[in-house]
Amino acid sequence: MLSRAAKSIPAEALLHVEIQDMVAEGKCLVRVNNLVVFVNNAAPGDVVDLRITKAKKNYLEATPTVFHKYSALRTTPFCQHFGTCGGCKWQHLSYDAQLAAKQQQVEDALRRIGKVELPDVRAIVPSPARTYYRNKLEYTFSYLGWLTGEQIQDDTRQYERRVLGFHTPGRFDKIIDVEHCWLQPEPSNEIRLFVRDYAREQQLRFNSIEKQTGLLRNLIIRTAQSTGQTMVILQCYHQHEAIEPLLDALYAKFPGITSLNYVLNDKGNETFHDLEVVNYRGLPFIEEEMEGLRFRIGPKSFYQTNSEGAFNLYKIAREFAEIKPTDLVYDLYTGAGTIANFVARQARRVVGIEYVEQAVLDARVNSQINGITNTVFFAGDMKDMLTADFTAQHGQPDVIITDPPRAGMHEDVVKRLAELRAPRLVYISCNPATQARDLEMLDAVYRVARVQPVDMFPHTHHVENVVLLELR
Repeated sequence: MLSRAAKSIPAEALLHVEIQDMVAEGKCLVRVNNLVVFVNNAAPGDVVDLRITKAKKNYLEATPTVFHKYSALRTTPFCQHFGTCGGCKWQHLSYDAQLAAKQQQVEDALRRIGKVELPDVRAIVPSPARTYYRNKLEYTFSYLGWLTGEQIQDDTRQYERRVLGFHTPGRFDKIIDVEHCWLQPEPSNEIRLFVRDYAREQQLRFNSIEKQTGLLRNLIIRTAQSTGQTMVILQCYHQHEAIEPLLDALYAKFPGITSLNYVLNDKGNETFHDLEVVNYRGLPFIEEEMEGLRFRIGPKSFYQTNSEGAFNLYKIAREFAEIKPTDLVYDLYTGAGTIANFVARQARRVVGIEYVEQAVLDARVNSQINGITNTVFFAGDMKDMLTADFTAQHGQPDVIITDPPRAGMHEDVVKRLAELRAPRLVYISCNPATQARDLEMLDAVYRVARVQPVDMFPHTHHVENVVLLELR
């Protein structure tokens, strides 16, 4: 049901509309009869006819039905699955246009949401690679794969519905088959296709997402870009005699797999942090290398999905932190301790705090295998850990580095950072909007001294941003 505002728009007002700007979440914007319209699958400069798909009180959402003119910012998408797959939604934009949109996204968020005084925002750092840049992908099995409109209308052939691929946009229950993905280097595509074809030939039961039945649930492939090592994790609903023959066949075909694992998961979701991971062949981990340091990555470990981009990100964070040999550094949301260990050589001591206990165990191992002795890691909820008692026990930080999840920091944590008044605070964020919200809360104590956007995810709207805060 369309809103009264939507109904008030004459049909001709939605014809020959020129798209104006890129906005958050990868959408475009145009104003029609003083109403803001967010448009999917478009680019600034496109001239289109629009069909309204959703109407709210203060805005509309629409999709183009006819293109009268294509934007000069456009380029030809390189992936055969573009538009059907839920990933890489900006392939139709030139990379320069993508970078400009991300730069603007950061500046808009910090100014409009954060309302803080900013220095000149540095030019965004491009990703070192624009394709095959990810070190981790998760594929989903489905016994009833998604068919495109063209496939449905094609009565000359029957399409195999047992698929192993990605979700279609906005649909948790619809999976498209993927022939070639440009996100992760080989042997990722080869492994996925082998597992899919083997499962089809052996008549293994593919996942029913709605009913949560079947045998094969999802497939995770991790590839270490610096060492060439590969990890495979097969997730199944239950134990079955077919699992080991499948894994044996996979290992025989790809003997270079470093770590071959499986998980039994009959829960309502695919997360397995609380489940046993069976290491079937090889090592229970792979390793990534960065600036002479080696980081072990287990099936449950967090590691930035763009390894080369992460190196850029961490170097910027270290530059902003200006760590001296006498400094005590707090690394908040430390994950597997990658940043903590990366900066430890410059510091007197690094204290890492992380919510996920397994990640803290990984962080300690990463210090140990690199001979780093000036780090210490603690597991717990940040708002409960970062107390006055904790600081009294472990010291007043000279530098704080914080890299929270997309939701940003809890209000209590932000307040505590203002109380700690560390001379330098480096805030890394994968969501400029929540980062801006937190910066506004810190504005009375800190001023924004430097801002550096970093592109870690080409062909998507996602952007990382590093901010240096200094005491007023």
